[in-house]
Amino acid sequence: MAKHIFVTGGVVSSLGKGITAASLGHLLKARGYKVTMQKMDPYLNVDPGTMSPFQHGEVFVTDDGHEGDLDLGHYERFIDENLTRESNFTQGSIYQTLIAQERRGDFLGGTVQVIPHVTEAIKTRLHRIAEQSGADIVISEIGGTIGDIEGLPFIEAARQFKKELPDGDALFVHVTLVPYIAAAHEVKTKPTQHSVKELRSLGVQPDFIVCRSDHGIDEKVREKIALFCDVAPGEVVSCVDAPSIYEVPLSLYRQGFDARVLAKLSLPAMPANLAPLRSFLEAKEHAQGTVDIAVVGKYVSLPDAYLSVIEALGHAGVFHGRQACVHLIDGEELSGANVAEALDGMDGILIPGGFGQRAFEGKIAAARFARENDVPFLGICLGLQAAVCEFARNVCGLEGATSAEFADEAAACAADGDRARRAAANVPLLIDLMPEQADVEDKGGTMRLGAYPCKVAPGTRAFAAYGSELVYERHRHRYEVNNVYRDALAKAGLVISGLSPDERLVEMIELSDHPWFVASQGHPEFKSRPTRPHPLFRDFVGAAIARAEGAAVPADEQPAEQPAEQPASGPESE
Repeated sequence: MAKHIFVTGGVVSSLGKGITAASLGHLLKARGYKVTMQKMDPYLNVDPGTMSPFQHGEVFVTDDGHEGDLDLGHYERFIDENLTRESNFTQGSIYQTLIAQERRGDFLGGTVQVIPHVTEAIKTRLHRIAEQSGADIVISEIGGTIGDIEGLPFIEAARQFKKELPDGDALFVHVTLVPYIAAAHEVKTKPTQHSVKELRSLGVQPDFIVCRSDHGIDEKVREKIALFCDVAPGEVVSCVDAPSIYEVPLSLYRQGFDARVLAKLSLPAMPANLAPLRSFLEAKEHAQGTVDIAVVGKYVSLPDAYLSVIEALGHAGVFHGRQACVHLIDGEELSGANVAEALDGMDGILIPGGFGQRAFEGKIAAARFARENDVPFLGICLGLQAAVCEFARNVCGLEGATSAEFADEAAACAADGDRARRAAANVPLLIDLMPEQADVEDKGGTMRLGAYPCKVAPGTRAFAAYGSELVYERHRHRYEVNNVYRDALAKAGLVISGLSPDERLVEMIELSDHPWFVASQGHPEFKSRPTRPHPLFRDFVGAAIARAEGAAVPADEQPAEQPAEQPASGPESE
């Protein structure tokens, strides 16, 4: 039977519960245990798929098509395991399930209540992930802050769950803030004391307290917290701000955190293999020089909106012995008039995924700048669509080429004279709605989601990166390259380097007469790992470094031979 660890947070939000939980998961896996993780979110949305990234940061997509919290990205990167839809659920999804059951009459006329029905549904999810994953240890992070009214059912469910298990099969880790008061020249433990008091008032005694601070927590402070919070001094762990999140596991390891957790779970502390993490951190520390990458998006005021992209660039930079300096540039402020000024000096340009018309013209301008100035370019999802529209407009002569996603807005704004937003009847729709999406009305969970196969054409940049003719990438979109224009694009020089196995859908494109210009309809950033950067990010950053150093792209990254034109196939409506 799996052991369970519950991670809660106190005092304030954004303390780093996810990093703490992921770091513990990394350490336990390094000691030979099979670990899985999950995030329980108290909000009433069924999932974060319909939320703006300004609300909760990026939406992370799993292989099986679940739109989840960004902490799932931390979990996957730290424990190097592909998670599933069982790894994230919300209070909204619990209520949705219960209400559907009530409408079917499953409760036989009974009153449906938070206790026992909501708590039992939460416990069912805890059992289910343990059974389906076959994990030795399940780490469950409870979102929000202790004291939040919406989080109470989750705390109560976890309390009941622990009580129902044999002694030593479950424990609680409470992450809390220990602020430093500059005027007093000391850290203060009172917020932590009150946070633990609140948790204990809900029937939960923490087994470990992880103290987040920007200053060190000395032994005297640990003893004080231990005394007032009814834990042993060794069970109070310091987690000071670190230059890199990947240093946190080693900080916790040096304090014996994982060994003490295993002792409480009555599990042996086998030797920990931390060599891969140490090698990564050593390479990161000894990185020489920088490479400047522009990320042109629309949510740039919140870096978490592009968290996996930023992390993947960092992984690739370390692989090449460089520090990737990411410059978030607001596409809404870019135009043909100022794009050169904004992007001049960038070694690489990346256009990430997104939705909506806003900033699309700026992304078009960025893609054109990269193409015409031989700047290494990587497009992701909407980034591919922007690159295709730009190529169609400025190389194929398809004036005003755009996406059907923006056709209604283009028609509404026809009077403003902007050729890229003319009436839909006069605008070439290079990007069109996928046929299976035509009758979709619900917005949540209905896109093309999860991992899909892609055939990669030999002799292309994409093939040089992957080294394989069949790859899988995670998707999150409704629109695809319109097959009506595939022949025209190919004749003008756009290389379709990746197709779905049935050749109906364009998955990757690139340019053969450019140092490195590749775009993917999938989201490769979700599969990048610190010790194993994603191939597209690895080669993109390598090309950016070559540009920065004034060198040619390495020979082993040059495409050997361009494939013949690939004729369109399948329904023309695609």
